[in-house]
Amino acid sequence: MRKIIIVLAGVAILIGGFYIKNVLISNKKSPRQKVGKIEKTAFVQTVQNKIITIRISANGNLIAKNKVQLFSEVQGVLEYTGKEFRPGVEYKKGQTILKINSEEHFANLQAQKSKLQNLIAAILPDIRLDYPESFDNWVNYLKEFDIHKSIAKLPEPKTDQEKYFVTGKNISLTYYNVKNLEARYLKYKIRAPYTGILTEVSVSTGALVRSGQKMGEFIDPSVFEVEIAINASYADILEKGKTVNLTNLDKSKSWKGKVTRINSRVDQRTQTVNIYIEVKGENLREGMYLEANVPAKNAENAFKIDRKLLIDNNAIYIVKDSMLLLKKVEIVHYDEKSAIIVGLENGTMALSKSIPGAFSGMKVKLNK
Repeated sequence: MRKIIIVLAGVAILIGGFYIKNVLISNKKSPRQKVGKIEKTAFVQTVQNKIITIRISANGNLIAKNKVQLFSEVQGVLEYTGKEFRPGVEYKKGQTILKINSEEHFANLQAQKSKLQNLIAAILPDIRLDYPESFDNWVNYLKEFDIHKSIAKLPEPKTDQEKYFVTGKNISLTYYNVKNLEARYLKYKIRAPYTGILTEVSVSTGALVRSGQKMGEFIDPSVFEVEIAINASYADILEKGKTVNLTNLDKSKSWKGKVTRINSRVDQRTQTVNIYIEVKGENLREGMYLEANVPAKNAENAFKIDRKLLIDNNAIYIVKDSMLLLKKVEIVHYDEKSAIIVGLENGTMALSKSIPGAFSGMKVKLNK
């Protein structure tokens, strides 16, 4: 009996506990969650329109403005001129850069001059009898004839008969042969057209040079040009004479250049126009890679912003009465990082940093 009472008491306690638990659960009130209104911070900048110079960035390699390729027009052995024919050797204007052995050609030239002199001397008796009015001219020409100097022009015939007579004696033919040999003789020496330096050499002293063979390259190191390709859409705003800032790759050195030429042809493949910038200064070397900032035109009443702030390339967010508004703008120019726009009034609060999830009408708090 005692065991039964204990069991019944245990069951009663369990039933009572379960009942009390359900009452407590049913009477428990869930606390209400207060939903706070979250306002994002807007970093803004005050619009101050002004005149902004649009600059186009481009790059290219330096090329000597004055450059000549040295080719031989004659054949012979390259001789020593007093300076070694090697890259880096400087020559003053008029100095002999190259000299090719010309003994054989010179001997042939002197022989032709002597032949012409003999032919003129042989016709003097006939000139005196048949064309006495021209005799003194031919005598004076023969007296001044010097085979060690360039020959002078033949006396002008006074009649057609005299002209035919002189031609028939092969004097005119021999004269032009001599002039041809004289012109060719000058090609055995190549003189510096300006003060400059050898940058490339393909032969050495004592080597046999053949006609048409390239022997080297000679440049003027005092003035260079850099050729850069500009988008064809800017072709109508580029101007000659504009000053351009040029820098090397690591931005450690800079030079001032000037636009001297603009190509009128558009590259069909790249749709670019080549412009040429002349630059002078120290530490410039042909082949250097330079970056250029070309001032193209001025934008009136313009404002510069980060390109990331553009919405669909035609609008930006502004802040008015602590609310975001989408404002249409006109893009005048843009590059990789920034954009120049017009269409905003002075004093307008424009975003300076993007807001994730921004939309027109969003409430924000300002942070200038």
